Formats: sequence, structure tokens, C-alpha cells
Amino acid sequence: MRILIVEDEPKIAGFIKKGLEEENWNTLVAYDGMTALDLLNTDTFDVIILDIMLPGIDGLSVLQNLRDQGNNTPVILLTAKDTVSDRVKGLRSGADDYLIKPFSFDELLARLEALVRRDKRSFSGTLKSADIEIDIKKHRVTRKGKRINLTPSEFRVLKLLLENYGHVLSRLAIEEEIWGLNLEKETNIVDVYINRLRKKIDVPFNSSLIHTVRGFGYKLESTDED
Repeated sequence: MRILIVEDEPKIAGFIKKGLEEENWNTLVAYDGMTALDLLNTDTFDVIILDIMLPGIDGLSVLQNLRDQGNNTPVILLTAKDTVSDRVKGLRSGADDYLIKPFSFDELLARLEALVRRDKRSFSGTLKSADIEIDIKKHRVTRKGKRINLTPSEFRVLKLLLENYGHVLSRLAIEEEIWGLNLEKETNIVDVYINRLRKKIDVPFNSSLIHTVRGFGYKLESTDED
């Protein structure tokens, strides 16, 4: 596994690098956002550990640039901010997880291992229901034969809904499965991603696959089958 560590504080970067290399993970360090972008444009990594507060280009801008280019590499954000709005902002920007400073190395390692496990659960095959199809290995989504570009988190939410086709999933169940987090109940991160998915897989086709079940959650189902 190759990990890019983007952290401007040498002591923290060294702490992370030393611990991961002792666990036999291959690491590379960038100390600012521009260097990170240069590396990401020329090399590939399995996971990115990305600090938000960086000199020059901040971490969220690096992340946004990454996702705009279609780079779906899993990202763990490092942040000193511990408010719900800050965490949700990071997840909305396309992060897969976050870790609040100060943190223990064991917790960081557990988060990395969780990301790897989630990725490994993406078997080499396809999921298909109604007129939508997901190629799990290639992370490719099509509806009626038309390619749909999704961010990594959008992809995982859609995959979860498709795996549970016709069944209602609660917001909490989606939140815990996708992000492995126990966010406070007042956050609307799941609703945000559902709305994003609707704009991409429902609106352009003038028919809805994602449905809200009031008081319960969401389900994916074709109304043409009723």
C-alpha cells in the first residue's frame, strides 16, 4: 500500500511516516498543497492523509482539485477543528474520513485499515437493477447506457442503495456504513449526498430511482416495476 502524507508540521509528518513504515506501509510526504498536487498529477497512491491547514493551497482546495480531476483516491482529512460543521464540510468536499488533532497513531491506523477493508469489499463484478449498472472494479456507473461520473462517497452511497434494492435504509444506517462514523444526529450529510445523486442519476433521465420514505430513510427502486 502506498500512502501520501500531506502535512506541513515536520514532527507530525515524521510521526505518521515512522509509524506507518513500521507497519510495512510505503509512504511519501508532501509539506504543502502545491507539492501534493504535483505528486498526485504524476504518481498514484492507495490512500491520502491530508491536513486541512496547509501553506499556500489548503487541504480542502487540494481535495476539491483532486475530485474535479476525477481522482477517486480515498482521503483521510486531518483537522484541528472539532465542530460538526467543519467535519461535515470536509466530508461534503469529498473526503472519506477525518481525524481530529491531536490523535493517537492507533486510531489513525484503524481508520486506514477500515478504508482498505471497505475498498476490498468492492468485489470484481457488477451490480445491476432496473436500468442502472455499477462496475465495481472500475468504479463505473451507467444508466440507460450513459456514463455517470460520481465522487468516491457518492459511488459508495449508490452502491449501498443498489445492494439493498427495494429496501429502505435509514439515514443512520447509511452514515455508519459509508463513513464508519457516529456523527451527531443533527447533521444532514446523508441528505446532501442523496440530493447529489438525484441530480446525477435521476434528473437527467426524467425518472426517479431514489425515493424518500418519510420517517424512515431512502430506497432505490424503479417505479416502472410497480
